[in-house]
Amino acid sequence: MKTPEVLISEEEIQTRVGELARQISADYGDDSDLVMVGVLKGSFIFLADLSRRMEIPRTIEFIAVSSYENGSVSSGAVRLVMDVRGNIEGKHVLIVEDIVDTGHTLKYLIGMMKTHRAKSVKTAALIRKAEAAEVEVTIDYLGFDIGNEWVVGYGLDYAEQNRTLPYIGVIKPTDV
Repeated sequence: MKTPEVLISEEEIQTRVGELARQISADYGDDSDLVMVGVLKGSFIFLADLSRRMEIPRTIEFIAVSSYENGSVSSGAVRLVMDVRGNIEGKHVLIVEDIVDTGHTLKYLIGMMKTHRAKSVKTAALIRKAEAAEVEVTIDYLGFDIGNEWVVGYGLDYAEQNRTLPYIGVIKPTDV
């Protein structure tokens, strides 16, 4: 496998994560009942770094969904693999995503959190591929906009490889 070309450096990521953590902390304040819901597997590094840098009370839950049935292109159909385990009714929910491309997954998750009767639902995403959007979704806290290339690192993978790179890198699936 070729080494991915750096698109967003480790330093740029850490600076932006710190900015997002400060913004979220200011927006919610100390009296919020915030539940951060990380979308597995890709969000785990972003969620951990973001949460550690926030200065407000929060709890963490995880959810797992799938829309890439054995391929590199989203099918558009979202399948729930694992729901949140705790009760989020009446709480503020912040969905934490690694990447938003078509928007189908995030739209599905927003609707799902509303059916769980969350007090409010907002979203944070490290990466957005705006030109790949098929449905409109609001990203309340966005790390970076990128083009429509395949990216790995900082939780993002291709075929479960390169998740633990400290930067975001570009690959071509043919390079794998």
